[in-house]
Amino acid sequence: MPPATPPTDHRRAVARRSVEAILDAAERLLATGADTSTSAVAAAAGVSRVTLYSHFPTRSDLLEATAARAVSRGAEVIAAADLRSGPPAQALDRLIDASWQRLDLKLFDVARGELSLAALRRAHEQIDAPILALIKRGRRAGAFRADVRLSWQLATYYALIHAAAEEVSAGRLRAREAIPAVRSTIHAAWQVAESASQ
Repeated sequence: MPPATPPTDHRRAVARRSVEAILDAAERLLATGADTSTSAVAAAAGVSRVTLYSHFPTRSDLLEATAARAVSRGAEVIAAADLRSGPPAQALDRLIDASWQRLDLKLFDVARGELSLAALRRAHEQIDAPILALIKRGRRAGAFRADVRLSWQLATYYALIHAAAEEVSAGRLRAREAIPAVRSTIHAAWQVAESASQ
């Protein structure tokens, strides 16, 4: 007969499930623009307000934890795109594909808006730094233009991904057309050399 699970392990498992349920509920509410009061989040998570407060003493704590988790997932998406490998233009295409298919852009934006200054700096390191490193690598290789600020190229990347999502949502762009449209526009904006993408 297997040994009984120690009570402390059971309590930890229950606490972990509660935290995940609370964060999942907060994500859903944030993504839809619904009420994210502690009462609303607790109800959506199926837990009591006492349970919610035991993990997140304030609404700010809850939103920051939700935001940090969304940013961490975004960082995982970007890491999976392996931006340090292969020609810069191919790495850029992998980044676009991964961002389009796996990032919840609306939640990601809302999440970053809920972070403290310290957490925003960490988010920048997790999310923006790898993309900026790709831009710098592409510049050194002569694949990406170098006559505009790095921050502007980063901004164009985010703006075009978001614009495509909005166009698809509004029915003005077919989903299957989104990635080719984003790719061609970013390549043109960043002046990706043809030789680099072959």
